[in-house]
Amino acid sequence: MMTVQPAHRISEVKEYYFSKKLREIDEMRQQGVQVINLGIGNPDRPPHTKVLEELNKTSSEKGNHGYQSYIGIPELRNAFSQWYLQYFNIELDANKEILPLMGSKEGIMHISMAFLNKGDQVLIPNPGYPTYASVSNLVEAEMITYDLEEELNWQPDFNKLEKLDLSKVKLMWVNYPNMPTGANATLELFNKLVTFGKKHNILICNDNPYSFILNDQPLSIFRVEGAKDICIELNSLSKSHNMAGWRVGMVAANEVFIQYILRVKSNMDSGMFKPLQLAAAHALNLDKTWYDEINSEYYQRRELAWKIMDMLNCTYHKEQSGMFIWAKIPDSVESAEQLSDFILNNAHVFITPGSIFGTQGERYIRISLCSTKEVLQQSIEKIKQLPIKTKSTEQA
Repeated sequence: MMTVQPAHRISEVKEYYFSKKLREIDEMRQQGVQVINLGIGNPDRPPHTKVLEELNKTSSEKGNHGYQSYIGIPELRNAFSQWYLQYFNIELDANKEILPLMGSKEGIMHISMAFLNKGDQVLIPNPGYPTYASVSNLVEAEMITYDLEEELNWQPDFNKLEKLDLSKVKLMWVNYPNMPTGANATLELFNKLVTFGKKHNILICNDNPYSFILNDQPLSIFRVEGAKDICIELNSLSKSHNMAGWRVGMVAANEVFIQYILRVKSNMDSGMFKPLQLAAAHALNLDKTWYDEINSEYYQRRELAWKIMDMLNCTYHKEQSGMFIWAKIPDSVESAEQLSDFILNNAHVFITPGSIFGTQGERYIRISLCSTKEVLQQSIEKIKQLPIKTKSTEQA
């Protein structure tokens, strides 16, 4: 048999960590081990009942099963526009400044393909969402990581950035509210990012899917005057509306940037299923009580996740946004991966090691809030059995 070699571009792209870990967990379950997965931010609750009803109704209507426009139906684009106006106080032209996506993760690839040539440099946060790095590798761009540090509330150190050779940097990925750290955005931070982007002609891309989770003040980078000149923002219904598997997101930018991205997107898909778009539009029109309801559940789950972190002698900030708890492991623990594997192998509970998000996450772990209170309580009972000295036992 002849051996066909893969493209060079995938030589630096590894299998996604969670893909490998889920396979390991599945193998344990096949052997009869009951594993609790607290690792992935996969909302476990359904969308609003009215959204499900809309999908069911429109899926039965004739004419809704053909190809759709690459730019999304007007109902969805208008809904995104009204959503940004109502909750972010941002005006976006539904016809020129919004492009619906099959999930915002798709947008990371589209943006990279639209703007980056081989050898262009990209600023990648450390710690940060691994897809920023993997997509940069796929388009053969050169990655320049910039450290986020707890002492600066996980914000970029602009003094250090200014000391870099930025002449070949074309794009910078930022993500606020931040994943994995839960650090929230501020208008001051966004002002600095826009100023930095304009000064060095660097496209600032803010990935913004966690705006509504445990966060009372959603903020868009477009709140900064002139941000549309140099910024792009991604958003998604995955977390905010419990629609992760629906794959509905958006990219917002000025008309020129949108057209560049559309050139890529229109060659990669043939439009989104119309009933999905209509149901998504319905979701975007829900009032604030929807967000209050989902956050009420996350508040209760967070209390239990804090208990787990306390049992593990980890330290954390209680002001975090998003659907995760990010915590620093004690000095006595060798590494986050060692602690994660110890808990998985002995308590059969999986907690994400922060090292998968970059070297700046090596002393941190992350717990997802996408498990029920009952499952989180079960995790507490399992971890209680481990030979770990807690603060309370040390004091006794």
